[in-house]
Amino acid sequence: MSVGDLGAPVAAPQRLAARLTCLAGMPAFWITAFVLAAAAALSLPLRLPLGPNAWDTAVYLDAMQRIRMGQVPSLDFFAPVGPLGYYGAALLDGLFPRAQPMLLANWALLPVLLPLAALLCAPVAARSRPMALALLLPFLLFASLPINLHGLYPMPGFDGYGHYNRHVALLLYLLIATLLVVQDRRLTIGLVAALMLTLFLVKITGAVTGAMLVGYALLSGRMRLRDATIAAALVLAALGLLDLATGLVRAYIADILALLSLNTGALLPRFLTVASVKFNVVGPCLLLLGALALATWREGLPLSLEGLRKLRASNLGWLAAALVALTFFETQNTGSLEYIGLWPILLLILLDWRERRDALKPLVLVLALATALPSMVIFVERSARAMLGAAGHVALDAPELGPLGRVSLKPDMATRAAGMLEHYATQQASYRDLARRDLPPSYILYSEIDYQATWLLEVRQGVDAIRAWEAVNGRKLNGFLTLDFVDPFNRLLDRAPPRHVPIGMDPGRSTPALARETLAELARTDAILAPKCPPTTARDAIFAHFEEATRGRSVVALSPCWDMYLKG
Repeated sequence: MSVGDLGAPVAAPQRLAARLTCLAGMPAFWITAFVLAAAAALSLPLRLPLGPNAWDTAVYLDAMQRIRMGQVPSLDFFAPVGPLGYYGAALLDGLFPRAQPMLLANWALLPVLLPLAALLCAPVAARSRPMALALLLPFLLFASLPINLHGLYPMPGFDGYGHYNRHVALLLYLLIATLLVVQDRRLTIGLVAALMLTLFLVKITGAVTGAMLVGYALLSGRMRLRDATIAAALVLAALGLLDLATGLVRAYIADILALLSLNTGALLPRFLTVASVKFNVVGPCLLLLGALALATWREGLPLSLEGLRKLRASNLGWLAAALVALTFFETQNTGSLEYIGLWPILLLILLDWRERRDALKPLVLVLALATALPSMVIFVERSARAMLGAAGHVALDAPELGPLGRVSLKPDMATRAAGMLEHYATQQASYRDLARRDLPPSYILYSEIDYQATWLLEVRQGVDAIRAWEAVNGRKLNGFLTLDFVDPFNRLLDRAPPRHVPIGMDPGRSTPALARETLAELARTDAILAPKCPPTTARDAIFAHFEEATRGRSVVALSPCWDMYLKG
């Protein structure tokens, strides 16, 4: 046996390791792995740990049912945000009918986000694979799970709210990375156009934030006026064609104007709220800006037009502009991946300063990491707590709710949820008194995981009661309007939702005045459902808003927690 023969068995594992290392350095490998993992998770009947405000996910179920029945967002129902997230969730729902709704909503934009991320990373990888991975891997991490970076409730769980805000945060991440690292002019135009179009169709405040960033790219010289004009023309052309084909864009703009008229308030307190809630990022970022400004002053940047141009194009200028733009978005936002869009700029700062010989180098590097790390650490920590904590959970007893009811929680919380449902039913006078005083049963009621479980059990009771009533009376109700923040019954019972009715009804924020077509549509709807466990000021306000539609109907006490206003 020769020496070459002895070396052959050793060479094969080395070649395999080299190939795996090569694959792991390719952005396409990680995107493909992410797609396969997401498809597997959507295909399985997973049970996820219940988190705060989880009923927000049911807004997507309502929208998916409406789209399935042929309704179009903004044209056929008032929506608080753009249509694309709802259509993305409906697409995934058609492909993966057993999927847990929180995953459907969280990954609704993956069919758009992942191809754009691949297009962004491909030319970067051609220059530097580590740079491409440094941009891609954090993006995939933050896109992976329904987790926000801030929450009121201390117990772990997956966040069933803020889905479209997370979508916007991921899109802004890609937009900032595009404006900073993509060198090919045509690719930059295409990516900016695609991202701005998507931002507009997801949430208008995201598009405004994106426009601020593109505007700064013009000021800093990262985009030429002609290129930005071409990108804007592409967006307007796409929106124009969409509107000509469907009329959706005009209706969406009308919804935005209606929301603006309903939502008023001073902007300064919102900025202060964001600064206080996210001080772990804003604080070190402001210190980093100060350190970079000091370094720029020490370098003697000339006080001239050329000096101003260099300042605008510098990492200092971009960090300041992005911080302002992202803070603006967060003032219009509840629950998100706040400030993850700073990472592409922080990455460039780290790469620039690691090669410098400057007394400020340790300070700048530490402050850059102090700005970047809190978001990643919090995301990983909250995700790990939710998943590890689920080992001691029990399943919520709600099989009637299908995938919506596939959640788990701590055993004592499950016991409390069932007990509170009975308590609310038997102690109506006490909660009516709180509602009259304009007091909620708890200051953070909707953030409390046990209340979210109680709400699911309340919906289960309603589903059982409707089925029992229909069996006894030999009548199949054609559809429902639920006088609550969310309306899951049409989806759960596969009925036709009434048109021209808002989804995600937040009194005073997303409940425009009743139009004649709304009342006419409700007159054709068999059942209007009023929940009672517990009575709250929000539920009373929604009932008062739709009270005209309940007149002339007979009241049926469906169950301890539900009244039905029945069309004769």
